[in-house]
Parts: sequence; C-alpha cells; structure tokens
Amino acid sequence: MRDFDWTSFTKRIAVKSSMETIYKAWTIPSEIERWFLESAGFQREDGSEVGHHSAIKAGDRYSWEWFLYDVTEHGRIVEANGTDTLVFTFADECHVRIRLKEEYDYTIVELTQNNIPTDDASKRDIRLGCATGWSFYLLNLKSVYEGGLDLRNKDERLTPMVNN
Repeated sequence: MRDFDWTSFTKRIAVKSSMETIYKAWTIPSEIERWFLESAGFQREDGSEVGHHSAIKAGDRYSWEWFLYDVTEHGRIVEANGTDTLVFTFADECHVRIRLKEEYDYTIVELTQNNIPTDDASKRDIRLGCATGWSFYLLNLKSVYEGGLDLRNKDERLTPMVNN
C-alpha cells in the first residue's frame, strides 16, 4: 500500500442526460434531494436561505442530511460556474470537485475528492468511506436521471445496507 494515494480519489460515470440537467442535479436543493440527500439546506453569505428550487452559488453554505444517518454535514460552496464545474468543502476541509463534460449522448460526471488527511481515521472514514459512498451515490444519480428509480434504502428497519 506504499504507492496508494490516501489524499485523493476520482470517480467517473456516464449519465444519459443533458449537462444542464446534471448540473442542476448538483446545484438545486430540490434536485440534490432526488438522488443524494434527505435534506439539503443552503444559506447565502448574508445568512438568507436559498430557495428549494433556486440555484446555489459560490460562497453559499450548506447543511446536508442523509436518510438513516444521524449526521449533518456542513460546508461551503467554493465554486459554481453555472455550467460544468462545482467545488465544495466536504468532510471538514476536503474539497470535492465535480466536472461535467458531454461525450456522445452522455454527460460524463467526474468527481474528485482531495485534501484528505492521512491519519488512520481519515484514511478509513474519508478516503475509503467516501470513495465507497460516492460510488453508490453516482450510480443512484445515473439511475434517477436515466430511469427514475431511486436506489436508496430509506427503511430504518433495514440497516446497514450498501444503499444507505
């Protein structure tokens, strides 16, 4: 494991949907709740709430909650260019960069999480845990936007599962 990169990882997936639709999937609170979160709250720099159907922008702060997890993730939007790039903090001061590009009839979603600390807990929980989590949620993004099926387990009687 000497050559393993504990500080960063990249995941890619092809989604048969327009780039505009997939960008909105990441940047509109009601859309990100369709495939990723139970609750997505965003606040502007002045403290005002971002509307549930409004676009987020750089400088906004977020509070995210997932189904079946008693955890709230807080972070900020670093970049949101309105078309193909989104960067946000995650898991403390890690950065997640979403890049979109069109290829044939697909939107390629490339997610890179970096700035991961290298202590043992971060290696386990952030590097390995987030890589596994993002893999599932990217598959769910594809499923929801290509066919409408949400693969998340929302039944609290059935935990832990690979889909929650």
